[in-house]
Formats: sequence, structure tokens, C-alpha cells
Amino acid sequence: MKIEILPSLLAADYGRFADEIRRAEDSGADALHIDIMDPTFVPNMSFGPDIVALARRVAPGFYRNVHLMMNRPDLYLEAFARAGAQTLQIHIESDCDLHTELARIRAMGLKAAIVLNPETPVERLAPYLGEIDEALVMTVHPGYGGQKFITDCLPKLSWLRARAPGLDIMIDGGANAETIPQAFAAGANQFVAGSHLFGKADMKSEVARLRRQLAG
Repeated sequence: MKIEILPSLLAADYGRFADEIRRAEDSGADALHIDIMDPTFVPNMSFGPDIVALARRVAPGFYRNVHLMMNRPDLYLEAFARAGAQTLQIHIESDCDLHTELARIRAMGLKAAIVLNPETPVERLAPYLGEIDEALVMTVHPGYGGQKFITDCLPKLSWLRARAPGLDIMIDGGANAETIPQAFAAGANQFVAGSHLFGKADMKSEVARLRRQLAG
């Protein structure tokens, strides 16, 4: 599986979004991860479609991976697709029919993904494995950046890799030079890192170092 590193825009300098998006692109990372937060689903708010559109405008060639932390993502799929999302990730805990919404995402020509919160049993993903392009296992409780990696989530990655060998499996939360190799060993191949990457003065060097580390 291809190893992919995705800086999370949630950790960027909010006063310099355009520059921060370009910095992430110039780092050699594979995609930009954009967290969209509904304050009834998580205890925080973040961005809307305009931020996705900004990312498309300032870095049109930089892949846009959009994570919808929302109770009703089904009400916003088209808006984020129009804004420029290329992957849409929706939570298994959301209040919508996942089979229907995953099919809608793919019908719009986008990649479809399901997200799993730390407390949700991974077995709940079983009915959807044939309908998704990637699975995201949250390794912190969603809502805020900078949290500590939850190692109890690692067996979920192994469960997924054993049942879906060709699936892209992503982690998000507490990712750094110590925890990313643990997640890789457990089965993940995509790694969202916010504070760890945007906190580096030289993000490009850190992305390269992480790749070397995972390559062994």
C-alpha cells in the first residue's frame, strides 16, 4: 500500500491560511486534510465549504481530503463537492443512511470514506467495507487538535487490514514520529498529522523524515 502523509489544516495558522496551504503542498505531503466540525457532533466548530474552495484556489493540484464531523453530513455533500472536495469522509456515528450517502459520494465522482470514533467497535464497519475507498480510525476523540494518541485504537487497524487488504486505512489524532510507526505496524498506510507538521518550521524536512522512518 502507498504511504500517504496528510497535514491537517486544523493546526495551521488561521491568519495565514493561503500561505499555510501552500506550505503544506510544498512539503511533499500527499494531500491536505480539512476537518469540518458540526458543534452538535463534536464540542467545537471549524470550517465550511469556503475553506475547501480556498484550498482549491491557492493549491489546485494539492489533493483535498475532507472529513465531515457532522450529525447530518448528507445535507452538505453537494456543497463540499462543489467547493472542491476530492474525498468525503463521513462518520459511522452520524444520523444518516450510510449505504445511501456513500453511494451518493461516489456518484459525484469523489472517493468515499467512513470514519470511526475511538469508542465505536470496529466491527460496525463490516457491512460497508465493499462500499468505501478508505477507512479513517480516529486515534483521539474528535473535536480538538493536539490530543494524545489512544493506543487502544491500534487493534482496529489490524482488524481492518486483515479483512480489507487493499483498503486505504487512515489514522487521525496524536500522530507524530513515535505514534505513526506504531499505526503503520498495525496496518495503517495514511497518516493525518496536524500539530506535529504545522508546528515544524521546516515541514518539508519532517515529511521526508517520516517517509524514511516508515520505509525502514
